[in-house]
Amino acid sequence: MTVFIQYLVNGLSMGSVYAIIALGYTMVYGIAKMLNFAHGDVIMVGAYVSFCATSYLGLPGWVSVILSCVVCTVLGVLIEGLAYKPLRQAGPLAVLITAIGVSYFLQNAAQLLWGATPKNFTSLVTFPVPEFLAKFNVSAVSLVTIVACLVIMAGLMFFTGKTKMGKAMRAVSEDKAAAQLMGINVNRTISMTFAIGSALAAIAG
Repeated sequence: MTVFIQYLVNGLSMGSVYAIIALGYTMVYGIAKMLNFAHGDVIMVGAYVSFCATSYLGLPGWVSVILSCVVCTVLGVLIEGLAYKPLRQAGPLAVLITAIGVSYFLQNAAQLLWGATPKNFTSLVTFPVPEFLAKFNVSAVSLVTIVACLVIMAGLMFFTGKTKMGKAMRAVSEDKAAAQLMGINVNRTISMTFAIGSALAAIAG
């Protein structure tokens, strides 16, 4: 029973990470209708920013996560504005090739900055596990990951269903031309989508 609970929580934790990754990826695809191959590389940048903040600057774990979200959000908006926005009316092949190019650029830039050697990443979660879970060998990181995923999903559901920007995103996802005729700023909406998706990538990293 102990082993089953341990594997169950670990599986939910890993699935929560994949869910956070998928949320950011599908937001961009659902609204901008493009496959953002650079999303995985934004996750990598987020992880490195958090690593540098904790290892080199000595910042607390929660500060490194916030810093990672800020950096990745800015990076996502820059990528969208510089690489994808000029191709808004281009064919899918041009957007696909550009996305692959951005991905390669981020990979090689990261290798030049941080090298290719593995990095030791200390845990950002330091609080003790409750006693009734500790006997099942459940780690604090797994608990935080699951709770963070649930909070993010609930927040996104509220954002897309209740806020003005969230409704604008749903409208752009359905029909960009009709949304623009209704007064929605499509370019700003897509940029906001990339910003949120990149922030989620940073959390996943």
